[in-house]
Amino acid sequence: MPHRILRRIIAPLTLALGLALAMPSTFGEVTSESQLKAAYLVNFLKYVEWPGTRSTISICLFGRENLGPYLASYEGRLIAGRELRIRKVSSPDQLSDCQALFIPDTEEARIGAVLRWVDRQPILTVSDVETFVRDGGAIALIRNEGRLQFDVNAETISRANLKASSQMLRLARQVTGAAR
Repeated sequence: MPHRILRRIIAPLTLALGLALAMPSTFGEVTSESQLKAAYLVNFLKYVEWPGTRSTISICLFGRENLGPYLASYEGRLIAGRELRIRKVSSPDQLSDCQALFIPDTEEARIGAVLRWVDRQPILTVSDVETFVRDGGAIALIRNEGRLQFDVNAETISRANLKASSQMLRLARQVTGAAR
């Protein structure tokens, strides 16, 4: 009799352990480039200081982008004590409460205009266009040697009245506009 009771307890535990071990080792990890870009975008918010205080922090997505679904899981989380909001924008009048603005490579032809919209505003501009920092953007997400890395234009960040942490600048592949 005690043997049957033990078997009833062990069988479900064995099944649960088998299912847990069958899970891919990447479960919960970033698995696509878009997921990785979304994670970078959220993490940049932790290493940049904005003037003033707010209860929320907003990532705005411009144009035809594909990060929205990947950023949705971050919505509502606290970043540096502020609730994260994600929203789409398409014109300059929608940028007033954006702290970060992502401009995808699909909008490369409009980057110059969008950067003029945000010039000298406390908005961290991020793009996956390789020449973005050279064109006046703050952070470019770059595919390099099979890895996603980022370049920083420190002068653009300073002109926006933002302060990037030295930790973030050390992790950048390249920093232009100021010494590391």
